[in-house]
This record gives sequence, C-alpha cells and structure tokens, in this order.
Amino acid sequence: MTVTKYCIGAGFALIAVGLLFLFDPAEAHFFPKCPLHVLTGLYCPGCGTTRAAHHLLHGDLAEAFAMNPLMVVSAPVLILLFFKKEWAARTWAAWTAFAVLILYGVLRNIHAWPFCLLAPK
Repeated sequence: MTVTKYCIGAGFALIAVGLLFLFDPAEAHFFPKCPLHVLTGLYCPGCGTTRAAHHLLHGDLAEAFAMNPLMVVSAPVLILLFFKKEWAARTWAAWTAFAVLILYGVLRNIHAWPFCLLAPK
C-alpha cells in the first residue's frame, strides 16, 4: 500500500513539473495566484515561486532569482533536508526557517532599495 502511495505521489509530481515546464505561469491562467497578494497587494514569502520554478526548469537561474531569491537559495537546502531527515527534525531548524520566512516576507514589501530587489518582477 505504501509503495502505491509513493507511485501516485510521484506521478502527480511528474505531471505538475511537466505542466510547469511546458506553460509559463506568467501567461497561463490556470496556475493559482497568491491570495495574499490578490487581497492586499503585499508579497508573501512564496510570491514568484511558481514563475521561479518555471525559469529554473528552463535553466534560467538569473530570471528565477529575480522572481524569488529565497526559493532559489533555499532549494538546495530543502533537497538536502529531504535526504537528511534527522536535520529537519531539529527544533532550531524549524524556528530558523520560520524566522527567515517572516523576515523575508517583511523585507520584500519595503519599497526602498535594496529591499525592492526582493519583490518579484
């Protein structure tokens, strides 16, 4: 039963990655929009992640970084934590991630240089 769950999950992940590769989220309207940005005009820490992932799948690191620098920087860390689950289970790791997300969310909404560079373009 567990193997079936992993296969189904992997299948859905492959479909999602395939759609993200084939369709640009900036142009395709079936990708979800950020509810916080739609309602308030503020950028959450995840704003621009879908577009950044699209650019990463196409090998455009600079454009991905312009969409969401935190996602590009944290992607290797998240991959590492996937394989080193004991590191992710540490209390300090969760609190550090929480603090980084909150700080990043606040800083990317400051409309002054250099913080404006954190907002998705």
